[in-house]
Amino acid sequence: MPHSFGYRARTRDMFSQPFRKSGVINMSTYMRTYHVGDYVDIKVNPAQHKGMPFKAYHGRTGRVFNVSRRAVGVKINKNVNGKIIKKAMHVRVEHVNPSKCRQEVLRRVKENEAAKATARQTGVKVDLKRHPRPPKAGYTYKMKQTPTTMQAQIFVDLV
Repeated sequence: MPHSFGYRARTRDMFSQPFRKSGVINMSTYMRTYHVGDYVDIKVNPAQHKGMPFKAYHGRTGRVFNVSRRAVGVKINKNVNGKIIKKAMHVRVEHVNPSKCRQEVLRRVKENEAAKATARQTGVKVDLKRHPRPPKAGYTYKMKQTPTTMQAQIFVDLV
């Protein structure tokens, strides 16, 4: 039997809910507010067939450019023939989650501003750049008092 090339072809695992998570969508999904400029992750909810994005956009992160009653407009970067194109699409709120991609940046900005404020008060120069983690410090390993003894290997000639 030839395999199909349909709109939802090869999405058996992608569009399936985890164990004991299927069924009616939580009300908190609909109560969430989105604003223009928010970062969102597209994660298809198979319980709602309307407003479902194409399977290629599942797992992508985009930016909200429009908010309507039941859906949000999302701009996503897509690689087409080596060029990155901004794709604009409307997706229902059931298929969208707020992204956590900016949390680390915002946390770092807040820490840097606090460090700058303390540096201005104390007059000490502060380094705000990110640095790679240095290698671990070297150490010497203390052996037990009684060294372990090894038995001699018996050589067997296989001729």
